[in-house]
Amino acid sequence: MESLAEQGVTVLFKADAERMREGVKPWTFVASGAPFHEDLLVRTDAVSVEACLEVCLPRLRAFGLDVPEFGA
Repeated sequence: MESLAEQGVTVLFKADAERMREGVKPWTFVASGAPFHEDLLVRTDAVSVEACLEVCLPRLRAFGLDVPEFGA
């Protein structure tokens, strides 16, 4: 995530205790800010941090961001 921040992207991970108790995708990943356009962001809700990254990192790369492979 440091690599994204260095490129001007704000990254947020959230674990929602209520959704966790309900068994509903408790993790949220949001990335926004430069170099994105004003209203553009990358977001997903998932069952784990890893699942969030599997969805969002390829989308961030598609926007041209330099994102290291997960776990590297």
